[in-house]
Amino acid sequence: MAMSQMDDQLLTAAMSGNVRELKEMAQQNFEILFGRTPQKSTCLHISLNFGHEEFSNAVLALNQSLLSSINSDGETLLLVAVANGHVSLASAMLKLYQQLNLSDMIRKQDNNGDNVLHHAIRNGHSDLALELIAAQLDLSQGVNKYNESPMYIAVTSGLNDISERLLEIPISSHVGPGNENALHAAIRNGNPGIAKTIVKARPFLAREEDKDGSTPIQLAVLWNRLDEIKVLLEHDRSLGYLVNSKTNFPLLVSAAFRGNVGVAQQILNYCPDAPVCNPDGWTMLHQAVYSRQEKFVDYILKTPHLHKLVNMRYQNGKTALHYAVKNCDSKTVRALLAHKATNLTIGDKDGNAAETILLKNMERAKTLNWNEVLMMILKARPTALSFLSIREAKEKLTAKSIEEIKSLTQTYTSNTSLIAILIATITFAAAFTLPGGYSNDSGTEGLPVMAKEAAFKTFLISDTLALCSSLAVAFLCILARWEDFEFLLYYRSITKKLMWFSYMTTIVAFATGLYTVVAPRIMWLAVLVCILSIGLPFLTMLLGEWPYMKLRLRLGRNYQSELLEMV
Repeated sequence: MAMSQMDDQLLTAAMSGNVRELKEMAQQNFEILFGRTPQKSTCLHISLNFGHEEFSNAVLALNQSLLSSINSDGETLLLVAVANGHVSLASAMLKLYQQLNLSDMIRKQDNNGDNVLHHAIRNGHSDLALELIAAQLDLSQGVNKYNESPMYIAVTSGLNDISERLLEIPISSHVGPGNENALHAAIRNGNPGIAKTIVKARPFLAREEDKDGSTPIQLAVLWNRLDEIKVLLEHDRSLGYLVNSKTNFPLLVSAAFRGNVGVAQQILNYCPDAPVCNPDGWTMLHQAVYSRQEKFVDYILKTPHLHKLVNMRYQNGKTALHYAVKNCDSKTVRALLAHKATNLTIGDKDGNAAETILLKNMERAKTLNWNEVLMMILKARPTALSFLSIREAKEKLTAKSIEEIKSLTQTYTSNTSLIAILIATITFAAAFTLPGGYSNDSGTEGLPVMAKEAAFKTFLISDTLALCSSLAVAFLCILARWEDFEFLLYYRSITKKLMWFSYMTTIVAFATGLYTVVAPRIMWLAVLVCILSIGLPFLTMLLGEWPYMKLRLRLGRNYQSELLEMV
């Protein structure tokens, strides 16, 4: 029978579940029931989509041949009911299919490859899923176009009862996307209970790799799943020796990559001689240093039977210290240098020891970390860097800084000179507009009224110092405009300090001048303004200089400021 367009009145009745209209239309024209939408859906598809049980039963009472109808999405009537979560309707449709021996319709997969069991599990309908499994065991074999089996979805969804039932079926599929299996899903989902059930039922899954070459235990290491790792190792200790076939990473190197200290401890508790490095010599310590996992580095250094890693070399001859120095990771370098097993004399394939790697990394020479690492190496091995090496490093830094200064000189000098001239103008004007004014009394005529006050003397001294220092800064900026880059490089630190001194003395002059004027009247206000005026700029300067001060305190006599002065 040729497919006809569904009558609009029938479509409306199916959407609303109007049984009376359905019967009236069927009496007038029985063939109307076979009409379809452009999507090839029958009135039963539409009715089931909206969950109208009475309407659906009425249609089936008139004509059961519609049970075999499939729409353009490849959906049977049972699939529509399950996918839309109409559990009672789906259960009734399932029984009807069974009575009519329509097993193929029960197993039918839609255009995405999903069968009714996929949809039931995905929607969390456990009872319906168990009913479907009991009715048709073959549903457990279905795999959709995303390579998802019902078991994989059940494990991912945390439906343990469904997962366990599917594991009891020998023919059930366990595959998942990206070459994963149900055990991968249990690890990813953090479900040690179902993971234990899976390895008992299908132990071979513990050695299957996903598309990235990771077995379930390697996935557990990366995701820091301690309980799952324990389940797997209690089942089979040899799993602790597995290596990723694509990256050649053993479990401990993967743990170092993520900084999962607990994972490493767990593995070593079960497998004390588990692989600690790749075939090319890249150790878990190399990885921890490279990934800046400080806690993992500390764990290795504090674990006696891992001390051999300290001086182990990668295929290029570099130890973990080489990479810590290259990264200018001052905390890790400090930890490694403090370890008694660390050998600073080890060189790479080209004979470069750690200090040589540092001197070749001059692009970071203007950072505090680089300088701190340099000072720590000099402390640990005073002969490591000769005078010639330091001089060469200084020359390289000078050349690099000059290149950078060329692009910064205009902005730097313009802004600094503007502020310096502004301070000079204010302090110059203040020198002739003294607080308290001038005396008109005979004998002291023309002299400052507050000339004998200590606060006034402080004001006059600080104002003079501010004027002189700001003028000195302005003069230095004028010299910088002559594009004497080496001059600016070596004296910009002086310029910075002079600017701070000028600023501070200006504030002191303002504070003491205010104190001189208002002290006799509002003493507490004058004191508060003085404290804030002096304290806040000093605090700001302290915060700016704190990193240098902290480094000086930490290194003590080993602190060397020669290169830092150029930063």
